[in-house]
Amino acid sequence: MSDVWSERAQAFRDSPTHREGPDLDLVVEWCEPGPGVKALDVATGGGHVARRLKEAGCEAVVTVDPAPGMRPDVVSRAEHLPFADGSFDVVVSRIAPHHFDDIRAAVAEMCRVSNSLLVVEDNLFVDEAVEQAERLRDPTHVRCYSEDEWKELVTDAGFEVEQVQVFERRRDVDEWVARVETPPDDAERVRELLADRIEDGELSLPAVVLKARRSQA
Repeated sequence: MSDVWSERAQAFRDSPTHREGPDLDLVVEWCEPGPGVKALDVATGGGHVARRLKEAGCEAVVTVDPAPGMRPDVVSRAEHLPFADGSFDVVVSRIAPHHFDDIRAAVAEMCRVSNSLLVVEDNLFVDEAVEQAERLRDPTHVRCYSEDEWKELVTDAGFEVEQVQVFERRRDVDEWVARVETPPDDAERVRELLADRIEDGELSLPAVVLKARRSQA
């Protein structure tokens, strides 16, 4: 998978969906950035969260990604983070966990290396038709999770959910399939599966932003 994602790196750096938006603004705000804060951006992709955290004055921002082409500080999968327990004040991952092979292991690792906060944004589970479309568009897609599943994953890892917000994220369908070079026949089937969610060439799907803090119990 890493080689595929390295080839896609520039597309994700340029992607408007990843580069900006109220969801990105909220992710950054919930990370509580500022002087003295050390942050880890897991599956950094185009590096947009890391860039914003640096601009917000964090003391240190470390990026991790399994794809060398994404130019992370550390090449690593989310399921095996090479850091000591509690190395960071906040660990964040945005629009990536649906690609993780073992979501429970990844969340456990992100919580392990955070001494305080976890902030996650990802696409929400809608139904099996959307999951089928996601896999057709991009075979590296593993699964989206519901809000309740996210709360359970985080709680099981020893964190308490503080805030949750759901967004309807809109994206240009043509750009969305082109970004990962979906074959034309598959792209057409994707459009058929998502027809009820496409209007004027834009696809609307929900995403969740979740903020959790290490339990003091």
